[in-house]
Amino acid sequence: MIRVSNLNKYFGEKQVLKNISITYKPGQCSLIIGASGSGKTVFLKSLVGLLKPDSGEIWYDKIQFNALSFIEQRSIRKEIGMLFQGSALFDFATVEENVRFPMDFFTNWTDKEKLDRVNFCLERVNLKNVNKLYPNELSGGMQKRVGIARAIALNPKYLFCDEPNSGLDPHTSILIDQLISEITREYNITTVVNTHDMNSVMEIGDTVGFIHQGNLLWEGNKENVLTSECRELNDFVFASRMAKKMKEMMG
Repeated sequence: MIRVSNLNKYFGEKQVLKNISITYKPGQCSLIIGASGSGKTVFLKSLVGLLKPDSGEIWYDKIQFNALSFIEQRSIRKEIGMLFQGSALFDFATVEENVRFPMDFFTNWTDKEKLDRVNFCLERVNLKNVNKLYPNELSGGMQKRVGIARAIALNPKYLFCDEPNSGLDPHTSILIDQLISEITREYNITTVVNTHDMNSVMEIGDTVGFIHQGNLLWEGNKENVLTSECRELNDFVFASRMAKKMKEMMG
């Protein structure tokens, strides 16, 4: 479980996160939505320790993560999987080397143990016989799946996904959503997904938090996100759907 309490973040005099409090539970896909510049990316980076909040608390189970030093946070980071926007694979490394990277960094496993885990993770995301290929030899959807395989390489308790469907066609986006949801339930992971894709919300949004101008304005789930009385959320949903329709019309 991850619990966030009264989180604030400033850049200079500009307050980007404003007193955000929220809880994320194991076995659920918890989505963060909001327009560009709303603060959701800063929030996600704060959760994983890439940014340090100015005040507030971030708890991973019974440990206050943001009270630890960078070195002390290592024990938690070993339990975190991260799927970056654009997959963020190493272009110079093979698929096998990309998936193996967290194991090289955090474990003392033997080469055989690492290879066995690489193959297991690739098979779990429905990729076979791609170990020696390079990222530029893969489709966008396959790159995302390699990114997921790398994210689960250490069997994480917590999984963070930043715009996992960015740049993908609708069909592939659904497959990635389903894969993230399946893995979350299968391994009882606490999963937090940053997205602007309303299809993802309706597909896998066990819980949904809407951030607007740094404030957490609304919390709910995929069943009631379309019936909210929050005007800003309704505007966001309408704008997201219109943008998607325009994109589909333009090919």
